[in-house]
Amino acid sequence: METQQIFVNQICPTSTQAWIKKGAILVDIRETDEVNELQFNVPLLQHIPLSEFEERYTELPMDKELVIVCQDGTRSLRATAFLIHKGYDAQKVVNMKHGMIRWVQKGFATFGDTSLIAVSENSGCCGGGKKHTQDHEHNHGSCCGGH
Repeated sequence: METQQIFVNQICPTSTQAWIKKGAILVDIRETDEVNELQFNVPLLQHIPLSEFEERYTELPMDKELVIVCQDGTRSLRATAFLIHKGYDAQKVVNMKHGMIRWVQKGFATFGDTSLIAVSENSGCCGGGKKHTQDHEHNHGSCCGGH
């Protein structure tokens, strides 16, 4: 069986803020119990748990910019690759690297208890929006730690 390699663009939470200001939809794929504890506070948000994603992904518009997010960026990376495989534009659908963990670390707006997030100062670089493969990640680009 031949495996198709899919390239996924990743952006950090700081870049996500800019996408949101331009009207992008934040798609939270964390499970409902995770979302009930801590939520992103953004104007355009859609919640589709990963456990329901394959059945519900068509609820997402193909003509809008989408930033896919989860707790740490791992599950959302897979979901982003899935959407691109299903025909979504790889320039309009991106993964937010480091997920809710980095969002909280940056002090961006949330609803809920941020103390539930294990925030480490050594969680790595945001990557600066470089392309990554679905199943193997490389650190390229500059950190957004100063933003």
